[in-house]
Amino acid sequence: MKLLDVLTEEVASAFEAAGYDPKYGKVSLSNRPDLCEYQCNGAMAAAKEYHSAPIQIAEKVSEKLAGSATFEKAEAVKPGFLNLNIRGEKLAEYLRDMAEDPKYSAPQPEKPKSIIVDYGGPNVAKPLHIGHLRAAIIGESIKRIGSYMGHSVLGDIHMGDWGLQMGLIIAEMKRRAREAGGQEAALPTIRQLEEIYPAASKRSGEDEAFKKEAMDITYELQHGNEEYMAIWRHIMKISVADLKQNYDRLNVSFEIWKGESDADPYIADMVERMKKEGYAYESKGALVVDVSEEGDAKEIPPCMLLKSDGAALYTTTDLATLVQRMEDYRPDLVIYVVDKRQELHFKQVFRCAKKTGIVPEEVKLTFLGFGTMNGSDGKPFKTRSGGVMRLESLLEEVYERMLLRMEENGNEMTEEEREDAAKKVALAAIKYGDLSNQASKDYVFDVDKFTSFEGNTGPYILYTIVRIKSILRKYEESGGSLDALSIRCPEGASEKELAMLLAGFGGVMENAFEESAPHKICAFIYEVSNAFNHFYHEVKILSEEDEEKKKGWLALLLLTKGILEDSIHVLGFEAPEKM
Repeated sequence: MKLLDVLTEEVASAFEAAGYDPKYGKVSLSNRPDLCEYQCNGAMAAAKEYHSAPIQIAEKVSEKLAGSATFEKAEAVKPGFLNLNIRGEKLAEYLRDMAEDPKYSAPQPEKPKSIIVDYGGPNVAKPLHIGHLRAAIIGESIKRIGSYMGHSVLGDIHMGDWGLQMGLIIAEMKRRAREAGGQEAALPTIRQLEEIYPAASKRSGEDEAFKKEAMDITYELQHGNEEYMAIWRHIMKISVADLKQNYDRLNVSFEIWKGESDADPYIADMVERMKKEGYAYESKGALVVDVSEEGDAKEIPPCMLLKSDGAALYTTTDLATLVQRMEDYRPDLVIYVVDKRQELHFKQVFRCAKKTGIVPEEVKLTFLGFGTMNGSDGKPFKTRSGGVMRLESLLEEVYERMLLRMEENGNEMTEEEREDAAKKVALAAIKYGDLSNQASKDYVFDVDKFTSFEGNTGPYILYTIVRIKSILRKYEESGGSLDALSIRCPEGASEKELAMLLAGFGGVMENAFEESAPHKICAFIYEVSNAFNHFYHEVKILSEEDEEKKKGWLALLLLTKGILEDSIHVLGFEAPEKM
């Protein structure tokens, strides 16, 4: 149970004992920490129902809390607030229970949900670039948070593997084979593919005949041409292997490796049913479904199923993918982690899916639109030469910077330890730099800021964890045991501040899950790290002569370490042993 729920339970009982509805006993963190630690504003709301001054209600409730084993202060203040401070022993008791819980009191559901997170969305046969970064980082974190909170969560990469880019690639391969005097196009390597697609794309903009050939090939591929299907299967095989390798470097994984091609077999029946049931109709030669609703502030255009030439669109494959997901997985919730500029597209898809019965009314479809990652000029992040940076280049650049830092600082580290630390800190710098911002907002990718060991950064969080690991390791090396340690009643202000923050972990995780908001976990662990470092500088943990006090502090460190490690795990990175 979350600590706020424990406190609310007691205050609610006091409201009831004073003759008021217990629903008014909700406790929250104080917005004036200089006055109190927690507060209850229920008397303000109860005043109208009971025709009484709020302060009178607050005073009666305060009297019922006198001598409480939970609160050392329960003070009524005008115009009707209850200012509350928790007893140190009650806080320590709660933390001891947290330490015994594998999820540190993060509430687990009675009935877990089945959730699919759609993120990634790369086109095959093209290298990942920084435009893919946010979907991967945010989506992976949303998936991990949901799993941590006890739900069954599957990540779906949803590859672009069935569109015109395939026709362009095959057309370019055939063109090159003809120029070389051969008849059959040689199957390309992944590096050759990375050069073939841009060349084909450029040629299609300059050569109408080439573009038509590519479109014809796309049509034939999608209608089962075996020659083209064999090339497609090869391209898929080497592309998926390359994607897995690159996503592995980001510590991102997917449980479902499907693409638009997997949805294709569902399209014909889906479209036929929509026509038969009267949802789909022709408009200017195209097949559409009306999705506007009464009360729309802006006009929502119809959802287009097929173009006038009968070709499918992204809306078609997204709808067919939902047909497939409902048949295969029966999810309770589908979350789409996509660029926020696609909001209208997904609004059309969601409405069409609900209106036509593809998705039952009780199944929730959520669009989590993210902003752009910009350079210092406020424009989408580019390389120094002005091109789109490859993802592996960005990772390598930050890794090299971190490795240099490890070499400067880590005289006691082996080469293997330095490389491991550099990889982990580099990934933390990139992921935390992204996730600490609210997903929907644009942000500036500042390599200097994100790789700093000071301030609100990933390296600072990891440095805090490594510092705790170092203290615990030294204690064990001196002959101490970390078994059977028990958190004690906090004595100093910095110790209590850290304890109170740790006690809020369950609420933070629950809120981050409900709002799909990894940035709230980032804000929490930054606060915890600051509180720990303040506590660390105030007391001399290992040189403390009072052995019981020392053990109590070490128990608090173990809990801090565990909560920070679980938090960074759901954000998608981990801490090294040394830095």
